[in-house]
Amino acid sequence: MAINLTPTEILVGAGGLLVLVWMWRSGARRARRAADAARSSVRVVSLAGRVLLTTAGMVGAQWLIVTHTSDLTLRLVTLALPDMIAAYVLIRALTVTELGTTRRRGDRR
Repeated sequence: MAINLTPTEILVGAGGLLVLVWMWRSGARRARRAADAARSSVRVVSLAGRVLLTTAGMVGAQWLIVTHTSDLTLRLVTLALPDMIAAYVLIRALTVTELGTTRRRGDRR
């Protein structure tokens, strides 16, 4: 059984295979982008929950100490410590330590 194909039929078949590979790769890229977007939105919600929980704990501790003690030093430490932590975090977040460290996939280190 011999198969006789014309050059046009071979080109059409190769083109069809190329289109199939192109569609498969674009679908994989689209799925990867959708997964990355879903992960980033979950990170934001998770971060917001942790921030709110930590804030509630700090406010509760401050309220207990301020309302139930008359020691001035304890009150000052209670009110100043969260401010120091917040200042440290903000300074770390807003300070640029390195420039040009972005790498793309396949770059050498």
